[in-house]
Amino acid sequence: MAVLKIKKLNENAVIPKRATPGSAGMDLYACIDEPVTVMPHECFKFSTGIAIALPSPEYGAFIFARSGLSVKHGLAPANCVGVVDSDYRGEIIVGLVNQFEKPYTIEPKERIAQLVIMPISLMETEETDELDDTERGSGGFGSSGRK
Repeated sequence: MAVLKIKKLNENAVIPKRATPGSAGMDLYACIDEPVTVMPHECFKFSTGIAIALPSPEYGAFIFARSGLSVKHGLAPANCVGVVDSDYRGEIIVGLVNQFEKPYTIEPKERIAQLVIMPISLMETEETDELDDTERGSGGFGSSGRK
């Protein structure tokens, strides 16, 4: 079984954990000393106080929003989904942007995002002059219909 190694970089950091046995993601916690208020349309980079080591390049770590924080309070990762490569060993930082018109305050050790580990396909690339035909072809946004 593959193992995710987690190193505390700050004594106040909380090791990520799943909220329930069926949770796909592990909660990431704000490693801050005092509350931080994120104003409307502002982005703030939150420390988690941890670094990770994925077991191989065949895995990636992805930082997703916590649905309650996002839907109820408008705070979501600034880059939609953060990607942590298998060879990165620095601190996991979560940039949250407040998409609502109301300020929201993050408390120390509050759950701010979730970390999901997923397999990565490491396929080779090949330049070509032709691509195979499909029913959709080169139809762009909305070309597959509404329903």
